[in-house]
Amino acid sequence: MKIDIITLFPNMLKGFFDESILKRAISKGLLEVNLHNLRDYSLDKHKRVDDYAFGGGAGMVIQIEPVDNCLTELKKKTNYDEIIYTAPDGEMLTQDLANELSLKENICILCGHYKGVDERIRQHLITREISIGEYVLSGGELAAGVIADSVVRLIPGVLNDEQSALSDSFQDGLIAPPVYTRPADYKGWKVPDVLLSGHEANIEQWRYNQSLERTEKRKR
Repeated sequence: MKIDIITLFPNMLKGFFDESILKRAISKGLLEVNLHNLRDYSLDKHKRVDDYAFGGGAGMVIQIEPVDNCLTELKKKTNYDEIIYTAPDGEMLTQDLANELSLKENICILCGHYKGVDERIRQHLITREISIGEYVLSGGELAAGVIADSVVRLIPGVLNDEQSALSDSFQDGLIAPPVYTRPADYKGWKVPDVLLSGHEANIEQWRYNQSLERTEKRKR
């Protein structure tokens, strides 16, 4: 998979892809990530990419021209399956959506900033708008990182144990059950006996019941 990210602050994301599972995916050749500084595509002598909103109002707005310039150049080399804008009012990122995106080959993510982007960018240049929650961040870089992480870990070969991703919360519509490890008794806090029983059928039933219980509590 190839992910291109358009951002005003590429340094915010560099470290994100230099650690853990994302770094492993890159080192295995399963992921290519390119960070593009939007200011590099500004024709303004000061590399400005924002301006005041027509009609007045607080906050600055990302201009359409540098975004269009950037996407035009990127699309000369890559045919994107999705061009995503990180928007607080976009469709909510879910496990089902992450599964869908993990099947794509080329994704571009535009990080929003300031008061937002010129609406014509949303109307004509992007194919999908994704939100990671009903709240506002200073910029879309964190959202872009969250989207990338949720998607890349699902690519076959990224995780050492591919079954791990299949048993994650929400994969089957349920929240994952609680997990324990050694020691079995710590300060009198004990691991449930069923998990130490070695009885596979009972363990699976216990885990399923716990998943149901946790999911029901979340819905309340």
